[in-house]
Amino acid sequence: MDYVKAFVTGGAICVIGQILIDKTKLTSARILVLFVVVGCILGALGIYEKVYNFGGAGASVPLSGFGYLLSKGVYEETEKNGILGIFTGGLKACSGGVSVAVLFSMLAALIFEPKDKK
Repeated sequence: MDYVKAFVTGGAICVIGQILIDKTKLTSARILVLFVVVGCILGALGIYEKVYNFGGAGASVPLSGFGYLLSKGVYEETEKNGILGIFTGGLKACSGGVSVAVLFSMLAALIFEPKDKK
């Protein structure tokens, strides 16, 4: 059942993204930024945590989950360290995922040769 919940949650987020691509003139980059910002806002309001608890990986993998993780990290660090947590919380919360993304991107760049578009 967890797989179904994750599929439905992630699929719903992707449908929203596809609708934005098809029906608006927003560029892909702006839509990606929008998803991160919306994830932060919904995380700060406590709404995204309910989505995350329901959908699991379906809510944590999309970019809105990254925004949620940033807001959650900032909240936890400000509880521990005060105002300094605003600057360190988001970085601590997402450092593992960002490190893995950079590592695998570097490995892909070393293994594969870039080609010009023709």
